[in-house]
Amino acid sequence: MRENYILETVDIPTLYKIMLERQRAGYRLAQICATAYEGGNELIYSVVDNYTFENYKVIVPIDEEINTISDFFPSAMLYENEMKELFDVKIKSINPDYNNKLYRIAKKAPFKKEVKEAVKVVKKEEEAAE
Repeated sequence: MRENYILETVDIPTLYKIMLERQRAGYRLAQICATAYEGGNELIYSVVDNYTFENYKVIVPIDEEINTISDFFPSAMLYENEMKELFDVKIKSINPDYNNKLYRIAKKAPFKKEVKEAVKVVKKEEEAAE
């Protein structure tokens, strides 16, 4: 079954185009997954048609805003509200937008990873030379 599995890294505009094409071709949205890294988020959008499972990964910098896909995959609004609330992914035009009230959580964006100050790594040979 692995021959029917796709994982492709795409940019954000390409993702929208692919998602719209898949929706028109009868695919269904299986899931959207978010993973935080320092300075941004990695999002994986998965669609399914019969035995074909396609995954499209996008990297979203922490300050970049993306558009919703809930206009053509209505179920995406749950995933998008979750990513917005837990990871602070900036998603515009979610329909409906729960405005960070999907979960009862004590901390805002608990899975968001802030950008840390750059650390210089010095090798032992460099230390000896200085």
